[in-house]
Amino acid sequence: MAVTHEERMQKKKAVVDDKIAAALEERGVLVVNTGNGKGKSSAAFGVVARALGHGLKVGVVQFVKGRSDTGEEAFFRQQPGVAWHVGGEGFTWETQDKERDAKAAQHAWEIASAHLCNPEIGLVVLDEMTYAFKYRWLELDAVIARLQSRPRMQHVIITGRAAPQALRDAADTVSDIGMEKHAFQAGIKAMPGLEF
Repeated sequence: MAVTHEERMQKKKAVVDDKIAAALEERGVLVVNTGNGKGKSSAAFGVVARALGHGLKVGVVQFVKGRSDTGEEAFFRQQPGVAWHVGGEGFTWETQDKERDAKAAQHAWEIASAHLCNPEIGLVVLDEMTYAFKYRWLELDAVIARLQSRPRMQHVIITGRAAPQALRDAADTVSDIGMEKHAFQAGIKAMPGLEF
């Protein structure tokens, strides 16, 4: 006898309901959006909108991006409850100055650390932070220790390619965003409203 769609959905609902019932802990979550695909920061900024919709205060620190003409910054800087800091000097292939990049990352980390100590901030986004580990601008173990000692209900999202394994291990949720193809590979310029 074939199983009906309704029977399959009832079984699925029972499994999902059991998982929901078993999830009892309430605390802040550490999310890492990594991988070579497009959308790591965009996903994080979507969560910024969601957090603001729930009345949370948000701190955003951008570690590599040096431009201040992005659509997300223009929008979110106008929103009450958002502290936005562009801490980067631009992509490393643009700056070509390791010392300057390291100092910028360390300054950005100071600002991020202040957010991570503030229980009034419900969400902290550390955009493109993984590059600070790749180029050894920041000490990974010290950053993880700070993340683990943040206020209990504070959420953190870290974005960037090649997240180190220790950071992935410390995270509650890791999304590895892949790329099948990208318009830039076909010679299409980065377009405002989509890429920045």
